[in-house]
Amino acid sequence: MGSLSNPVTPFNVLTDAKPDDTSLPAFMVSTTRGFLPRVDPIVTLPPEFDPLESILQRMPVKTASGEPGLLAEGKLGNVVLSELPDLTSHIDKYAPNLPLMNALYRDYSFLLSAFLLEPCHLRFIKGEPYGLARDVLPANIARPIKRCAELTGFKPFMEYAGSYALYNYRLANPPSGLSYPNLRLIRAFEHGLDPSSSEAGFVLVHIAMVSHSPLLVSGCVNALSSATSRDRSRFNTALGEEMLTALRNINRSMETMWQKSKPGSYTSFRTFIFGITSQSMFPDGVLYEGIEEYKGERQSFRGESGANDSMIPLMDSLLSIPMPETPLTEILKDFRQYRPSNHRDFIKYVAERQDELGIKRWALGGEEEEEEGRETRRLWLRLLDQVREFRWRHWCFAREYILKQTSHPTATGGSPIVTWLPNQLGAVLAEMEKIYGEGGGRGKLGEEIEGIMDLVGRQREMLEKEVKKFCEERGVN
Repeated sequence: MGSLSNPVTPFNVLTDAKPDDTSLPAFMVSTTRGFLPRVDPIVTLPPEFDPLESILQRMPVKTASGEPGLLAEGKLGNVVLSELPDLTSHIDKYAPNLPLMNALYRDYSFLLSAFLLEPCHLRFIKGEPYGLARDVLPANIARPIKRCAELTGFKPFMEYAGSYALYNYRLANPPSGLSYPNLRLIRAFEHGLDPSSSEAGFVLVHIAMVSHSPLLVSGCVNALSSATSRDRSRFNTALGEEMLTALRNINRSMETMWQKSKPGSYTSFRTFIFGITSQSMFPDGVLYEGIEEYKGERQSFRGESGANDSMIPLMDSLLSIPMPETPLTEILKDFRQYRPSNHRDFIKYVAERQDELGIKRWALGGEEEEEEGRETRRLWLRLLDQVREFRWRHWCFAREYILKQTSHPTATGGSPIVTWLPNQLGAVLAEMEKIYGEGGGRGKLGEEIEGIMDLVGRQREMLEKEVKKFCEERGVN
């Protein structure tokens, strides 16, 4: 339990996302928008950025018109070098408008990734290894994205929330809201401007999942509040009616990935979302031209990864799920840098507040209210079960979309594919078995929990066998 003489600084979760306030960052935590941007992403750039817009519209393998684009023909690099002026000076003109800065960050990150990884894509479509990417980023991309990254709080490279996924959708019919059929991509690398494509499905399913995060956030806020006053009844309501409902909706949305984005298509657009860190395509990092701050030193950033979403890390913090002390967990910690700063601060606050109040120990004690205490333990295990389901499905995606499709050893964020996800999944399975055992084991918490725990045991054995098999096949230690 943390020291109450040094209390945790309160965190302001917005109840009004303030969509008209352009002085606030695009990403903040709210009970109305959850982890989505405060307002739907900006689509149209100011006219000063028409040269950037022109290249981005011509860039995808398949453009909006259906015609082959610059990436289909290997022409993007030459066009960037010959047509794109350095537009950095125009950024400061609009700097007070932080959502617009986020849109510019998104657009420059798409151009950056496509420029650097275009040679790898050309080799991939010929059936060859990725080989080497371009390792010098010209100043006409490096300087603008560095400035946008400074203003928005991201790294000067493509990220999950700020560019590739959560700030990369528009509504086909705005009054119809955030329903999946109404979502379209703003930017794409391959065929993603076609909403029926696997690239579109891959991104839009993530947006659909995060559209359920407002209830998760409000449930977390209410759980902290009720735990502070030790109101177990209200605490159970927050866990069950809010967070458990939200996680079930998130997992249902996640399951649609199998239909919306086909396993055999993923690797064809995946090339463009690789990062620099731990990737064979960038053995010496990338030189960002025109950035005095870097003093000629090559840079290395992790790539876009759905693992940088904030929903499951929030549950890790609230439920205080212990992770093993391994190099794989260190990668998990490194990923924290690649979330919107407000998300990162909220997750950190929840972890510290949970520790300060001793919530886990209180929640799983419940000696003074026997039936309500057992219900808390049941709800806690149900929440862990939803985290398990999420991570198990993520592992299944990695197995079917990556391990069975390519021999490349690292994920887009630079983590080792075979062992990284099982590191976190195994931790959840172990935590569930520990809490179940402390609750008296079989027969004490009801048939539903017994069924859940039977599945946990089977999945733990299955996971160990699968990881061993893939490690042996790939020569992974």
